[in-house]
Amino acid sequence: MAFTHNNSILITDSAWRYVMSERLTIKDIARLSGVGKSTVSRVINKESGVKPETRARIEEIINQHNFAPSKSARAMRGQTDKVVAIIVSRLDSNAENQAVRAMLPLLYAQGYDPILLESQFEPERVREHLTVLSRRHVDGILLFGFTGLDESMLLPWREKIVVLAWEYEQLTSVRYDDSGAVTLLMNALIAKKHQHIAFVGVKLSDATTGGRRYDTYHALCKKHQIAPCAALGELTFQSGYQLAQQVISEDTTAIICASDTIALGVSKYLQERSQNDVIVCGMGNNSLLEFLYPKTFSVDLGYAEGGRMAVQQLLSLQNSPQPGKHITVPCTLRSPN
Repeated sequence: MAFTHNNSILITDSAWRYVMSERLTIKDIARLSGVGKSTVSRVINKESGVKPETRARIEEIINQHNFAPSKSARAMRGQTDKVVAIIVSRLDSNAENQAVRAMLPLLYAQGYDPILLESQFEPERVREHLTVLSRRHVDGILLFGFTGLDESMLLPWREKIVVLAWEYEQLTSVRYDDSGAVTLLMNALIAKKHQHIAFVGVKLSDATTGGRRYDTYHALCKKHQIAPCAALGELTFQSGYQLAQQVISEDTTAIICASDTIALGVSKYLQERSQNDVIVCGMGNNSLLEFLYPKTFSVDLGYAEGGRMAVQQLLSLQNSPQPGKHITVPCTLRSPN
């Protein structure tokens, strides 16, 4: 059984017990049961030679305290708890859900029990998660990075952590090609003779979706002698809807949006005003945007492929701990049907 949110697996019951239970020892169970450690060990290993009433008493205490044998003890018997924590920034993030859905089959295939935690873009929440995960001796962490998350907090995990959507010098990372995505869209529009290209993005405090994508737009406008016209706000379709009016003029022929979510809002604004001649471009491979507005240009940033790459890098770290490898996921342009 698993707890779920928006059809995404968050954490299996067994993994939850593994993370949240008090780490009792066999000695503790023996003391609570009034027997020797060897008797407890035989019960745990399902060996014979224990009276039924004694076995029942020990099993009851084990269940009451959600006892799980230490990883080293289980490994000596050929049994291992293989747990990987996935720390997303938001449970409702379409981009991160695409990546997580791609991660899970690979983790299951390798015998790992994944657990899903949320940071909500709060470094302190990440710190709390890492403290709990350290006590539980998880095998690895897949973390979606964000602005303000300091590398020093993550360094103790450098041999068993892969960071997605962000890059730290000493940590293994898988990031998306923010600049490449904007470049694909700008080149496609310029090839179609567009000269009045606006941009609706995210505040520059977001260094990737915000800063990198806006900076690339601005640099390409300068390169191609296009007058930039941009508005920056939040990563929501409401923000896209509200900001659209700030960048649209009678000359505007195309609008690049920093995400498909923003593009949904911009497209709705244009649709309500029957401005169907303005080309809207997004980034993110959001199926809802393609379904509602099939004439939209969009760049697939490779979220699913990034998830698969992150798992592969984590498995590589398990076999040969050499952190610091940086991978950029290639992006592809999806033209309107």
